[in-house]
Formats: sequence, structure tokens, C-alpha cells
Amino acid sequence: MNDQEFEKNIGRILRNDREGLREIYEDYCPLIYSVVWEILGNREDSEDVASDFFIRLWDIADTYRPGKGHRAWMITIARNLAIDFLRKRKRESLTGEIPDYLQAGQDSCEEQLCQKLGLAQALMTLKEEERQIVNLKILGELTFREIAVILKKPQGTVAWCYRTAIRKLREVQL
Repeated sequence: MNDQEFEKNIGRILRNDREGLREIYEDYCPLIYSVVWEILGNREDSEDVASDFFIRLWDIADTYRPGKGHRAWMITIARNLAIDFLRKRKRESLTGEIPDYLQAGQDSCEEQLCQKLGLAQALMTLKEEERQIVNLKILGELTFREIAVILKKPQGTVAWCYRTAIRKLREVQL
């Protein structure tokens, strides 16, 4: 979906037309899920936060500013929701209110598939920041500039981390 189509769908949302949200959901659900999963690492929590993202998108559609890059805007929102989720969980665990079944880490279907292909092992050789950058660059199809804004890091640092990560992944495959 390009910026124009996205803006059209945001306009539909603002007119309470659910089709606008549905089209955005269909195009961006995998991206939003992958961004959230990269932070949370848990299938159930990632599905919940990704769903919350689209509910939130409906509520904040009027804050979107055309021309600023809709992918970066959405990824920033998804990332912030995931971080807020972790903060809330941390507060709850400090008070002992979080159930044990939520703390049990269960591998997602995607992670199991990656392990079978050896990709998960290769990705685990990367630092967390490198994995995030690779995820945003490849799955999110973002520019280094957009990634730098999201991660609040210099663009040169983001590009260097990406190149380093790709070099590491190539070495693992050899």
C-alpha cells in the first residue's frame, strides 16, 4: 500500500467506514505483528498487542499527518504499544499479580518454522538492536532514515548496524 492509498483509507476511517481499517489491517497485520513480536517474543502477547494496535489506529487516525511516511508512523505506534505492554507487565510482576501462564514463554509457530530452517539460529547470533534493524529494514521495508527516527539513533549508526548484521548472517550461513 502506498502513501496515497493509506491516506485514502485513513480518510475512510475518519468517516467511520470500517473498510478503510480492514484494508490497512490486511496489508499491514504481518508487519505490525513482526514488530511487536520482536519486542515481546511471545505469540499470544504479540497477537494481543497487534490487535490493540488496530483498535488504537481507529481511535487515533486523526493524528496521522500525510507526507511523513505512514509505515514509520505505524511502526512507531506498534513499538510503543509493545514497550508499554512490557512496562505494565513489569509493574504487575513486581506486585505479584501476573499469572504464571503468562510468564511461561511459548514458542510461536513462526519461531518454530524459523528454527527448522535454521534462520532462528542465525538471527540469535545478532544483538537485539541488530535484529530489530534487520526486521524493520527487510520486513518493514523502511529506509535507514525512518529506522533511525523510530529507534532514536543516528542514521549512520543504523546503516552500520544493518551492514554488520547482514555480514554476520552471511557468515553463519557459510
